[in-house]
Amino acid sequence: MTKESTLKAARGDLTREREGLALMRNTARGALRVMETVGVVGRQGMGWLLGDRDELPVRLRRTFESLGATYIKLGQFIASSPSLFPEEYVSEFQKCLDRTPPMPFHYIRDTVERELGQPLSALYEWVDPQPLASASIAQVHAARLHNGAEVVIKVQRPGVRHVLLTDFNFLYFSARVVESLAPGLSRSALSGVIEELQAGMLEECDFQQEARNLEAFNRFLAESANTAVVAPRPVGTHTTARVLTMERFHGVPLTDLEVLRAYTDDPAGTLITALNTWFSSLMLCDFFHADLHAGNLMLLEDGRVGFIDFGMVGRIRRETWAGMMELFEAIGHGDVDGMARAMAMVGMTREEVDVAALARDIGALQERLTDVDASSLVQADRNDREVNQLLTDLVRIGEGHGIRFPREFALLLKQFLYFDRYVQALAPELDMFSDGRVDMFGALDQLPGSDEPLH
Repeated sequence: MTKESTLKAARGDLTREREGLALMRNTARGALRVMETVGVVGRQGMGWLLGDRDELPVRLRRTFESLGATYIKLGQFIASSPSLFPEEYVSEFQKCLDRTPPMPFHYIRDTVERELGQPLSALYEWVDPQPLASASIAQVHAARLHNGAEVVIKVQRPGVRHVLLTDFNFLYFSARVVESLAPGLSRSALSGVIEELQAGMLEECDFQQEARNLEAFNRFLAESANTAVVAPRPVGTHTTARVLTMERFHGVPLTDLEVLRAYTDDPAGTLITALNTWFSSLMLCDFFHADLHAGNLMLLEDGRVGFIDFGMVGRIRRETWAGMMELFEAIGHGDVDGMARAMAMVGMTREEVDVAALARDIGALQERLTDVDASSLVQADRNDREVNQLLTDLVRIGEGHGIRFPREFALLLKQFLYFDRYVQALAPELDMFSDGRVDMFGALDQLPGSDEPLH
């Protein structure tokens, strides 16, 4: 054996040894995380048995918050999915917080320097040690580049990706056990929902993907000649999978009406600009922004609308969006045949749906349907209990016919709930379904008819 081949073999042995050690460390950390999860659940259960008898949704929400990032995000998914979960859980999980104690600045410094390979002072002229925001996945700090550009630095919390993988593997295994013990639940595809959530949350942990999302959204704005809206531009030289540096925006959240009046004399027009941009992105961009809460839509000092935080995005088929709007319209008119057709269009199924039979089952809800206005389906604070129960019943009936609603259904509904809060704050007279200034279907009209996925 030559000296070169000997060295090559030695390097291979060293690599395999390192990989083996890393696997052992990850396995050990995974086992500890599972033990921690079981311990937290056990303590909560023991507290309940010993007399701390708060309501089950409250107990579950507190348990999720104690377990950290994965379960907080899962709680927020429950809060935004009235079509999938009972009303009392949806209401309670609205309180599920995504704010965590800030990480010490030395960790921020160490992470940035390790990821980018240079001292912090060589990368940035200035970094504010006080965070702008601290959430379950990342922490954000204001900074300034040496060229004078104002930026923000988004730094991932330690071990988040590993915790997510461990937690979701545990949840997936638990879901499969539940499905095997209760075959009637198989149509609701608990394990499938968990797989979709895992994919979405792991994508949030890849800041290079978020940077690509920012670049793609800005391209979409440029190609659609939309100069009224902007997204931050990432700084590629200062970005890795765990550190994202991007342009800093100065402005106010779109829900703060009193402050908005100092920036614009047409708050409703600002909102309509944001709505039309988002509706257009459903079809003309590679994805849609899937987390438009009050902190992620801003009115900037120059009058433009800023879309920020592109960690959570969704992708939708043309026919899914059209079917969802048909579903809302059919519910508003009490049209059970139209509802059945729309549900078959929106839902995911490997089975041939008997639309006539589905319509007959939906017809049992006819009396309740006639009392529900279509606009109330997307209004977060109006007639919640009735609407949530109706959507839950519709999903249950659909599942009985082999239909499973995709994750995008919940993501879209969540954005409509956010939109209604914006409407109530900025333009309470606005009806998204009938106001001619809001163009929900303009992008659909620009596309050729096709049943193929757009994304």
